[in-house]
Amino acid sequence: MSAPGDDTTSHTRRRRMEIFAFLFLTAVVMPALAIGTVGSYGLAVWIYQMFAGPPGPPPTPH
Repeated sequence: MSAPGDDTTSHTRRRRMEIFAFLFLTAVVMPALAIGTVGSYGLAVWIYQMFAGPPGPPPTPH
């Protein structure tokens, strides 16, 4: 059988791990995902423009 204090100890440890996981997700994973998403989109647009040319109307002939 477990001791009476084990339940509160495991609850405290679990809560501490949940707080750590939340802070890790909000401070490390989400910013990294945001930077990766914006960077990937920027790279894709840059590569597309290398082949298709810059946006805008075509130049007028003189």
